[in-house]
Amino acid sequence: MYAQLVETGVKKVRGVEELTGPEQAFQRRIDDGVRIEAKDWMPEAYRKTLIRQISQHAHSEIVGMLPEGNWLTRAPSLKRKAILLAKVQDEAGHGLYLYSAAETLGVSRDQLVDDLHSGRAKYSSIFNYPTLTWADIGMIGWLVDGSAIINQIPLCRCSYGPYARAMVRVCKEESFHQRQGYDLLIEMCRNGTPEQKAMCQEALNRWWWPALMMFGPPDGDSPNSAQSMQWKIKLFSNDELRQKMVDQSVPQAEYLGLTVPDPDLKWNAERGHYDFGEIDWSEFHAVLKGNGPCNRERLAARVKAHEDGAWVRDALVAHADKQARRKAA
Repeated sequence: MYAQLVETGVKKVRGVEELTGPEQAFQRRIDDGVRIEAKDWMPEAYRKTLIRQISQHAHSEIVGMLPEGNWLTRAPSLKRKAILLAKVQDEAGHGLYLYSAAETLGVSRDQLVDDLHSGRAKYSSIFNYPTLTWADIGMIGWLVDGSAIINQIPLCRCSYGPYARAMVRVCKEESFHQRQGYDLLIEMCRNGTPEQKAMCQEALNRWWWPALMMFGPPDGDSPNSAQSMQWKIKLFSNDELRQKMVDQSVPQAEYLGLTVPDPDLKWNAERGHYDFGEIDWSEFHAVLKGNGPCNRERLAARVKAHEDGAWVRDALVAHADKQARRKAA
């Protein structure tokens, strides 16, 4: 998932005795596995948490088109260009799909977009890194979309119905995105030149740690996770998901003949998982605060695209008004 540090508005998880009657009934429904729908009663904090998470997810899909769109005119073959074009179009669709899910909670799309453009709303930190070489496109598909799938598949079972149903289609398409990225890397690493493999290794060196940061801060530094998990908006902790990503990706890197840039990485037979090194969380927080390599560039591109498209929105409104007048006449 492309949502990080989602504020719940609740500083600690309250016990049953601290909940109001409606809140207790709401929690029982969630505990029983009953989906919450848009017209159902819900605590205001639950609604606001979902708006923040779903909108941040949608913003990430939209902003996430930019790093890859940068390579559409420079893809090395017609096949790769067609694949990348389809992928970028999918991301646009995911964003629109998720904005629609957020709108079921009573917030307007105009407000969500304005929050993004003004800097009030966040999007995933991973999209503030540049795509310097063609190998970066493979890394985004393999690591970034692979991490997204690990996080998003559980969301198909989250407590809010419109979000869960939206994620079913999103996850199917993200699987294609991950597969095409890994296929690109197989071609370059196993069937390509030494220079192409070196390009992939250099890209892995840059993308590995930011990809691990995608899951958000460690559980001990993530005060909102416990409440989101009680509401079943979130089903697994940040550290659980990050561990799954490492366990999945290391053998795949070995198949490519690439070295994960972590000297502390080793298999722990007792745990049945890979141990890995400490993440530089200062970099993560700096990027979230707007000080990453491409923060300003990404936001400026989105604002410009929105302003350049104003005439289309105005034309649609004018057409709708014209149709309404005809019906009224």
